[in-house]
Amino acid sequence: MTTSPLADARVRSAAELTDRWRSVLHPATFPARSLWLTWFDTDGRQLPVVVPVDDLPALPEPALLVGVREVHGSVVDDQLGGAGHLALALCRPGEPVVTAEDETWAAELRSTLDDGAVAGTWSLHLAAAGSVLPLVDRSGR
Repeated sequence: MTTSPLADARVRSAAELTDRWRSVLHPATFPARSLWLTWFDTDGRQLPVVVPVDDLPALPEPALLVGVREVHGSVVDDQLGGAGHLALALCRPGEPVVTAEDETWAAELRSTLDDGAVAGTWSLHLAAAGSVLPLVDRSGR
């Protein structure tokens, strides 16, 4: 777990969120697959924590996805007053193009996070080969 020095600057748009991930993940090159999590309050302020989950398989495992949902629920309840945004970044080696595995991660996260159990919104970015691009927009839809 690391603390983000950017936590005081508000993020109010999808483009600003992509820029935030570029700053946090710089230089956005990774030797193995990982999933990074951070949260924003309803005013766009980032909590001062970024959580990387390292050494992930190419395809998501259900237990990991349920764990992400549970951690998110705890953070939203305990730190964000019941509403907030979960920002995720899927980081991996390879070219900065969306692959079938990346699409599977996005689909499985949608299935897990869009079931009504998640308070607030979520998004997913891909980080690879020095680039960061959005996979699931800020609304999570």
